[in-house]
Amino acid sequence: MLLAFIILYLLVTLLIGWWASTKVHSTQDFVIAGRNLPMFVAACALFATWFGSETIMGASSEFVENGLIGVVEDPFGAALCLVLVGAFFARPLYRLNILTFNDFFRLRYSRAAEFISAIFMVPSYFGWIAAQMVAMSIILGAVTGITPLEGIMVCAVVVVIYTYIGGMWAVSVTDFVQTIMIVIGLLLVAYQVGTAAGGVSKVLATTPDGFFNFLPEASLDGVVHYIAAWITIGLGSIPQQDVFQRVMAARSAKTAVAASYLSGFMYLTIGFIPLFIGLCGHILYPDQLHSGDTQMVIPFMVLEHSNIFLQIMFFGALLSAILSTTSGAVLAPATVIGENLVRPYVREISDKRLLFIMRLSVVGVALASAVMAAWNRNIYELVGQSSALSLVSLFIPLTAGLYWKRASNFGALASIVVGMVVWIACEFILHTGYPSLIWGGLASLAAMVAGSFFRPDATYREFREAVG
Repeated sequence: MLLAFIILYLLVTLLIGWWASTKVHSTQDFVIAGRNLPMFVAACALFATWFGSETIMGASSEFVENGLIGVVEDPFGAALCLVLVGAFFARPLYRLNILTFNDFFRLRYSRAAEFISAIFMVPSYFGWIAAQMVAMSIILGAVTGITPLEGIMVCAVVVVIYTYIGGMWAVSVTDFVQTIMIVIGLLLVAYQVGTAAGGVSKVLATTPDGFFNFLPEASLDGVVHYIAAWITIGLGSIPQQDVFQRVMAARSAKTAVAASYLSGFMYLTIGFIPLFIGLCGHILYPDQLHSGDTQMVIPFMVLEHSNIFLQIMFFGALLSAILSTTSGAVLAPATVIGENLVRPYVREISDKRLLFIMRLSVVGVALASAVMAAWNRNIYELVGQSSALSLVSLFIPLTAGLYWKRASNFGALASIVVGMVVWIACEFILHTGYPSLIWGGLASLAAMVAGSFFRPDATYREFREAVG
């Protein structure tokens, strides 16, 4: 029964993608849904950007093991990111009427900045997509007994098909439907397992002292790691194409801002539900926490403890979360490849030809991510590595380009390259003891300031003239 439902659910998802494909007539339709999404649909799409395997399986595991401070990165950092997008980035970027973040780098700085930022952005998605594929393989393995590699390939095939044909229209419509599934499914599971565990008060009473501590230890090391947890997704995911596409798909700048705020609120409140379910699992099945993959605690608990209806609702919610996140994450780098790495260097390319290239890129990105998923199957690690890449290379040039008139092309290029080089050195060679993204982010900031003063230019004035 459960397996039949999963198959049916995947088929319905593909049908939605087929329906959405009828609305795709241009690259703008494929990339940003024709800039025609109403506020609540746009908010659901933004909410579904990251509400996937990390929040439901990865974050709940971290919460049970390390307490509230262990999930600062997600859901708190992710919710912070969406609020900051609404406050500082949605309106000015929406007004530019562009398809990608990297288009902004071209308008504000140069063609070289566009190209280099695109080269750095595309790989940052592979870890994120791989994390969702790992989660999908875990679910399918628990239900059907297939191997992790087979589960990864099933996820890749389903996501590629409906993203390939429907683009952002398919992503947005399925995000809307899947958000409803997520909320209903998680609430039902939380009620069921919470009752079985003795109620909310008993569940909370079983936690050790300091479990809900939300402040770092009073030391330099503790504070630095705390800040790193907040900014990994909180700042690192702001210069990401999947967020940008959802913002740009809204009907107006005002709609984009409101959707960002609403999605941040949704992410934080709904994000607490799987954390509570994880605590219930600690009470009901404590042995599972010590004898296997802690990411499997919630799926294991639902399979062992729930009736078939609850299993259907939970796995429907989980599949919804994973597919929503994966589809948007696959579409984002595929868009960048077509718009910023191919289009500028192919003379007189037609819109139809560009659309075909973007669709082929969907396939390539999914395959590369599947390889990474087969290599590293820790969900939380894969997601953290993904966000760090964009934080140390793209956040400073983007923010400075919008809000600092003296930001120059040389400063932007130096910021992108120096931030990434320092991060790589600290992450894989030096092992400083502090999070590598802190060093990379500081280096990116220093390079932007020094480069802009050392070699100033008139890019801001030209940018303002170009965009009116």
